[in-house]
Amino acid sequence: MPKPIQITRALASLFIVFTLVSCVADPPNEVTKYAGLQKRGGGPSLTSFKTTEPPGTIIVEPDVHKLYLVQDDNTALAYNVAVGREGHDFSGKAVIGRKAEWPTWTPTSSMIRDRPKVNAPLAAGLPGSETNPLGARALYLYQGGADTLYRIHGTNDPASIGKSVSSGCIRLLNSDVIDLYDRVGQGTHVIVR
Repeated sequence: MPKPIQITRALASLFIVFTLVSCVADPPNEVTKYAGLQKRGGGPSLTSFKTTEPPGTIIVEPDVHKLYLVQDDNTALAYNVAVGREGHDFSGKAVIGRKAEWPTWTPTSSMIRDRPKVNAPLAAGLPGSETNPLGARALYLYQGGADTLYRIHGTNDPASIGKSVSSGCIRLLNSDVIDLYDRVGQGTHVIVR
């Protein structure tokens, strides 16, 4: 029969092992406090995706809050998105006609009319920054050489990802829109279903 001192040492050893394991398995709060946002966005995931569109095509499915960048072998990089009112108003084919890093945001005349106290002072435009509603990057969609006024862009409201929101087109987390921006160029084909 083990002696009490041996049991105490064994328990102490187990305590140390469990403490070390928990340090590795449970990172500090600074690392995990954004875990919920990372699950709603936080980088694309490679997923099975059957389409006849060629690799490099962007397919947006507003109703399921997803943007897909078609890859080879019936796969795509899937990004979680927020969809604004304009995101439901546009469907069809377009191309990326312009790209911008930290774009300037200018409220539309209807936005100024609807919320003059908030938006009228910004009529000349809000320079790109972390407080800018377009976020870190914007992809401007064109049809027949004309701007559709439809955008794929970042957001200063990460909690909106995965939801339908009152305004904006297709929003991604800033980290996700930077990733997408770096993967596609002007002329990339975009299909909004």
